[in-house]
Amino acid sequence: MPEQNVPTLYEWLGGIEALDRLSTRFYERVKSDALLGPVFAHMDAGHPAHVAAFLGEVLGGPTTYSEQHGGHPHMIRQHLNRHLSQEQRRQWVNLLLDTADELKLPDDPEFRSALVGYLEWGSRLAVLNSQPGASAEENAPMPKWGWGEVKGPYQG
Repeated sequence: MPEQNVPTLYEWLGGIEALDRLSTRFYERVKSDALLGPVFAHMDAGHPAHVAAFLGEVLGGPTTYSEQHGGHPHMIRQHLNRHLSQEQRRQWVNLLLDTADELKLPDDPEFRSALVGYLEWGSRLAVLNSQPGASAEENAPMPKWGWGEVKGPYQG
């Protein structure tokens, strides 16, 4: 198949409508989660939409998050000094994947492999960026994730 016919991950999962459903339902579930609820106790009502826009941009969709919220440096700043643990990170990833299953997002091996790859990579960066002494590089590029990404070591 010629590469120009390969949809982005964003297109494959159903675009912003699917991501809005995913993030809305996910954060509903987070509120009642014993481990994650306290982390997001002060989350504002717009948080799910911001996360949907961020994920959309990362997965090949429009650059809405960068244009309206400041791109990757802004996302990094949201994690500074949060002191996230690996246990919280794993629960976040697992709950998001469970929510994707609940909402019947694509579950083909290729898509799920790419999604899990990004969630693992991104959530591990979030933990690193949440520790004491971490800072947000103002020129940090927005991650771009596709069907078979392999990233080098994080040098931030």
